Amino acid sequence: MLTVTQLTKVYNKQAAVKEVSFHLDGGEVVGLLGPNGAGKSTTMKCIVGLIRKTAGEITIGGHDHLSVEAKRLFCYIPETPYVYDLLTIWEHMQFIAQAYGVRDWKAKALELLELYELEDKQKKLGRDLSKGMRQKVSICCGLLPDPQLLFFDEPMIGLDPKAIKNTKNLFNTLKEQGKTILVSTHLIEGIESIADRILIMKEGQIIGNDTIANLRLQAERGTGLSLEDLFLELTKDA
Repeated sequence: MLTVTQLTKVYNKQAAVKEVSFHLDGGEVVGLLGPNGAGKSTTMKCIVGLIRKTAGEITIGGHDHLSVEAKRLFCYIPETPYVYDLLTIWEHMQFIAQAYGVRDWKAKALELLELYELEDKQKKLGRDLSKGMRQKVSICCGLLPDPQLLFFDEPMIGLDPKAIKNTKNLFNTLKEQGKTILVSTHLIEGIESIADRILIMKEGQIIGNDTIANLRLQAERGTGLSLEDLFLELTKDA
């Protein structure tokens, strides 16, 4: 579904991302893990086209990542959610449905709003929403067009415990439907229970790419460390 080959992004002669390569298949949840400043968000923004890459190739569903065909396949939920101040929550859903040509969208929109306990807040304006509510609206809007590939940048930040649990359950449901999910985070406890595989970034490079099961085995049997301690060991001095 997603292939990244030798992705590089340079700012003022300083490489923020250095020759990063990886592949994501359908039906898997992959965590993009690393400390702050490791290059996770830059990598994700290059993939979705918000930042112009310096070098490398990116394809989504066999299409160039900047093509219309690719953009029809994915959604991106940013770390800092953006909503329109003068649109209500329901009008946000209506806008996305019209923009993506989603038919018979109202039932699904209501289902998503109910999942995030927003069904009784449909008339609330964007300017009146808390950060957590903005995050929920952003997720609902991203899911409405039924994307095949989903990018989440620090999705749990700002969500209440119930919304976090619902989001993790949602990831499992989407995976069962054959969808592909890439989750960027610096908190291993937020991804450990839901990811099939983890990509570990440090100083703009991928330094680890393995399944949760293999990483846990290495942590428990090989080093005697917890998975969290192993991650901290791999990324120390970052």
